[in-house]
Amino acid sequence: MFITCADSRIVTAAITGAEPGALFELRTAGNVIPPYSLTAPSSEMATIEFAVLQLGVSEIVVCGHSHCGAVGALNAGGIDHLPAMRGWLRPGQPRQASGPAMRPEGQEHVRAQLEVLLAYPFVAEKVAEGSLRVHGWFYDIETGEVSACAEHAFLPL
Repeated sequence: MFITCADSRIVTAAITGAEPGALFELRTAGNVIPPYSLTAPSSEMATIEFAVLQLGVSEIVVCGHSHCGAVGALNAGGIDHLPAMRGWLRPGQPRQASGPAMRPEGQEHVRAQLEVLLAYPFVAEKVAEGSLRVHGWFYDIETGEVSACAEHAFLPL
């Protein structure tokens, strides 16, 4: 399963080398994964549940990217006029953007989405039993480089 942003510059087949039909994709604004809640189910939550429990995917990649408009808006606080987007992104304290590509902020956002995903009970269960692996990736649109989330940094694949 490949969870990424709705941004059309993210071409999953080009990033992964996967053949058509090999990836089960979920695209959301800002590659956001909503918190698990049976009282407020979402299509994203249902898609992840279907992939893990019905299809039995063995790997999930959460992939963010540079120049992400959603992450930029979240960090700059520029979404006051977009109440649905503001609610979707659930911004905490606005952070200062560190340049036009916002790589550190985008990578931090990927880490946050991984935490949310790993809090899904069925994801946590499958990870604990070893039948599911979860990865965080970051795609640099300018260079085409893909890096993977390690303990303290994103390292080139």
